[in-house]
Amino acid sequence: MDLMKDDGLPPPAPQRDWALFLDFDGTLTELAPSPDAVVVDAAMPRVLAGLLDGLGGAVAVVSGRPLAELDRLLGVVLPGAGVHGLELRERPDADVHPPVEEEDIALIERALAPLVAGDPRLILETKPGALALHYRRAPEREMECRAAMEAAFAATSGLNLIDGKMVLEVKPDHVNKGFAIESLLKVPPFAGRLPVFAGDDRTDEDGFEVVRALKGVTIKIGPGASRAEYRVASVEAFIDWLKEVASVLSDTG
Repeated sequence: MDLMKDDGLPPPAPQRDWALFLDFDGTLTELAPSPDAVVVDAAMPRVLAGLLDGLGGAVAVVSGRPLAELDRLLGVVLPGAGVHGLELRERPDADVHPPVEEEDIALIERALAPLVAGDPRLILETKPGALALHYRRAPEREMECRAAMEAAFAATSGLNLIDGKMVLEVKPDHVNKGFAIESLLKVPPFAGRLPVFAGDDRTDEDGFEVVRALKGVTIKIGPGASRAEYRVASVEAFIDWLKEVASVLSDTG
């Protein structure tokens, strides 16, 4: 499916039959120079708890970050998919289904180590079953980072290289955010509900494609061409919208 033009409609009015899937970086929080430098809105735990209550538990965070990291940052435990779906958790009290560690990921890590060791602005983030090279603090080194990652990636098989906002990531090629959303929609409390997915990055486009195929609601945060049907201008505006959704669901409960 081709990307749509850089516009879109405001999100629709909330419905109690939604299954709400939320990206994290660039959606629930502003992007930061490094993964550990993000700042989460102080009201976020309360808002997410309200959404969980209003939607019968059908609220999940779908992110490239590990679930344990998302739990710590958000201040509330949600169902979710970490590392693009390599980790899955159907309910807040459920165990996390862990990924199988890939030997080729370790090979790429070793190949990139000299590049990162030579510049403290570069970050090599190891995740369960995946690896990300961040160059946000050194944007002038993008071509070097890309060349090094592509060379290391070429020596592997069964992996996918994805291009995010000043980050290059490798993960198993069968796993993406569309896969994660489809997996969660097969189980309670998500099964039988209308999927709604909000995200901001290229890695979210797989999720948008799956949700649109299911006649669900797709919301793009910020500028850029996207498969998403609806558009919110900024992270701040999207958080305001989430607060409104939580309030509406509480009033109609």
